[in-house]
Amino acid sequence: MDRNHRLRIALGLAIGLAFVALPAMCQRPGGGGGGAGGGAGTPGGTTTGGGRPTTTLPNPTNPTIDRTQGPYGDLQNRPIFLTGKVQLDDGTPPPEPVVIERVCNGTPHAEGYTDSKGHFNFQVGQNTAMMQDASYGSILDAGLGSTGMANNPGSAQQTVGGSRTPQPTERDLMGCELRAALPGFRSDVVNLSGRRAFDHPEVGTIILHRMANVEGTTISATTLQAPKDARKAYDKAREEILKSKPADAQKNLEKAVAIYPQFAAAWFELGRLHERKNEIPEARKCYSQALAADARFVSPYLTLALLSARDKNWQNVADETSRLVQLNPVDFPQAFFYNSVANYNLGKFDAAEASAREAQKLDAAHRMPKVEHILGEILYEKKDYAGAAEQMRNYLRLAPDAADAGQVKLQLSELEKHSGEPKAKADTQQK
Repeated sequence: MDRNHRLRIALGLAIGLAFVALPAMCQRPGGGGGGAGGGAGTPGGTTTGGGRPTTTLPNPTNPTIDRTQGPYGDLQNRPIFLTGKVQLDDGTPPPEPVVIERVCNGTPHAEGYTDSKGHFNFQVGQNTAMMQDASYGSILDAGLGSTGMANNPGSAQQTVGGSRTPQPTERDLMGCELRAALPGFRSDVVNLSGRRAFDHPEVGTIILHRMANVEGTTISATTLQAPKDARKAYDKAREEILKSKPADAQKNLEKAVAIYPQFAAAWFELGRLHERKNEIPEARKCYSQALAADARFVSPYLTLALLSARDKNWQNVADETSRLVQLNPVDFPQAFFYNSVANYNLGKFDAAEASAREAQKLDAAHRMPKVEHILGEILYEKKDYAGAAEQMRNYLRLAPDAADAGQVKLQLSELEKHSGEPKAKADTQQK
């Protein structure tokens, strides 16, 4: 890999059954009685002291009772339902939908959204049809199309809302917590360990506390200021989006912004509807309108950055993601990742490395293994071949089944030649 052959990255965008045996059926005494009515004696027709043969009744199989089965089916695999509500620390419901996450051993699983009053209810593990947004992680489906880089930053992991997983059981809830996920806020948690299928589903109220060091959030101040009719149209549109009625939702969003042109959240949702229909100019206009209404509303920055990445406008990607992480430096590891990609393509390797390392720090669950790959490419450009090889190995460890794993192995082999690692290993083994 020489400088002229440097990879150009282009975004294309995680009881066994209990059997209880009944006592064996009692045998009748073998010494008394005679003929067919004689008692059961020694198996095999042996005789008693009187010399008369005894009859032997067949020994029935001991019946078992499966205590995991109830009148409504398998108790261990009974669906688990949870209900509750979310409030801000001032006692008001969130003005925007909030993602409810089940976090097990540090890995989050999206379960549902709150409604307009902050309430939620869902069956645990049945989130496969849940609509994701860019702030949560659906952008991990975006690709990195280039000669040498992988096709998908999330190719080796299960993305939120992806393929169906086995229904969680009571045992699977051990080590799990429930929380509300809203950028710019810290959530109280509900411990799910020990919860049973027949427990009352109500988990109470989850409080969101605003983080003092975060300026931007996904809650726009304009939502709280919207007139009643505009807010009513917006809330109805949200319900229609969740019911997969985009045409009706678009009409209500257009009504909301007509009543209240400063309605940033409504502009943002309208932009997403246009984007899903591949009406990119209209989507850009709506996202820009949202930012014009509220520059601290972080959601449009990432969507605009992804649109710019499709056009390989790396300067825009860098600018838009930089603004996002300035407003919220703690909740968007994917913004740091794309900022790294943009600066890499702009030849600003120090800035690219800084963003990649920040993405690594925030992505403690390694939901974006592609960060390791881009960091390896950056370190190669900086002639840190040993460091580059280490990052490539980390990527292959985190994403062994990635579509580009074979290609990365070739890159790693070449990097090891540059760093002299194979020879060093051989010398160590000989000693």
